[in-house]
Amino acid sequence: MTPVSAHSTRPLTADELASLWGHLHERSALIEAALLAVCLGLAWLVVRFWRGRQGAVGSVWFGEHVVDGVLFPVLALFLSIGLRRVFIDELPMAVFRVAIPVLVSLAVIRLTVKVLKAAFPASQAVKVVERTVSWLAWLGTVLWITGALPLILDELDAITFKVGASRVSVRNLIEGALSAVLVLILSLSLSSAIESRLLKGAGDNLSLRKIAANAMRALLLTLGLIMALSVAGIDLTALSVLGGAVGVGVGFGLQKLAANYVSGFVILAERSLRIGDLVKVDNFEGRITDINTRYTVLRSSGGREAIVPNEVLMTQRVENASLADTKLMLTTIVQVEYGAQLDTLFPALKAAIAQVPRVLQEPGPAVHLSAFAADGLELTIAFWILDPENGQMAVRSDVNLAILRTLNELGVEIPFPQRVVRQAPLHEVSSAAR
Repeated sequence: MTPVSAHSTRPLTADELASLWGHLHERSALIEAALLAVCLGLAWLVVRFWRGRQGAVGSVWFGEHVVDGVLFPVLALFLSIGLRRVFIDELPMAVFRVAIPVLVSLAVIRLTVKVLKAAFPASQAVKVVERTVSWLAWLGTVLWITGALPLILDELDAITFKVGASRVSVRNLIEGALSAVLVLILSLSLSSAIESRLLKGAGDNLSLRKIAANAMRALLLTLGLIMALSVAGIDLTALSVLGGAVGVGVGFGLQKLAANYVSGFVILAERSLRIGDLVKVDNFEGRITDINTRYTVLRSSGGREAIVPNEVLMTQRVENASLADTKLMLTTIVQVEYGAQLDTLFPALKAAIAQVPRVLQEPGPAVHLSAFAADGLELTIAFWILDPENGQMAVRSDVNLAILRTLNELGVEIPFPQRVVRQAPLHEVSSAAR
């Protein structure tokens, strides 16, 4: 029986596949399986120890669990390659011949999925990509081990077509596409890691960190795209023509999109709007939860979210309640009868409103005679709160209840609309009828 070459990294031939199958039924396969189990156990212990020290449970390298990150299959792969080299002369290495391609496929799947989840956490297409990559990786592993992959690649290499002055095969296109995808995935992984580092422990300089993260991500993706095109065999000199076409498109059809991106970087650079600010844009009031390069997300106290293009924030009036002071003044209006003693009523209303939770003592509540209405005296009551992000309706209701209780205690009535109706004498009505 032909021995299996442990040094070879090429796919197995038919004779080597038969030899591999025979070695898997020998007693030495148990020893190899035990060595492989040692590699997996050591990789598991290292990942668990390292994750405990780093505290990065949801990272790309560690994942949500010990074995679903990228680090586990990578460590197991390197340990398996090391043990194979140590015992290469004593054992046939049949189990490792099968296990190493499996670990490579597992590392590729984990890297692709975890990077895409970190880069696009809200995307539903990640699951579809995960299944696609998994099927392709396992299919490639099976074809590699069985020796069918070289035959398929040779057939694909024979299928060529002319592109300009050169001929390109289907194999070249597939290999270039896979290489481009790998380069882009690595670029996304690096950009996500840098972004998480920049945004870690963000405080007052969150906006600057955000713009740095966005700029770094755009730069890495651009470099990754250029490298991917180069690996795929695309002539980069053709990008000059493409760049001119893109410039024309931006000048005509993509003006709004380009303006939003530019406005996003200007907002982050000037720090006129920051994450956490309470703003009012186009009659929508909410707190800024995220500033992207194209749009800004506002969340109201009622839980609704609004996506505002950055160009709107640059061209329209924006009320920022957090720019200078976090205190917010609220007002309410009530009418009292004309006979009310305002000298006694004003201090009583101020004292009652000051006892309402969330109402500031300094500056304290204020009561003003704002108008002489048709039915009574109109009073405008102003008070301040320090936490508008917790809502305004509840504190306004508490203040109105305190006002109502005070008016009832003092015997002050809230006037109803009044109309004076005069009845003419009967003889005047008869005369008017004639």
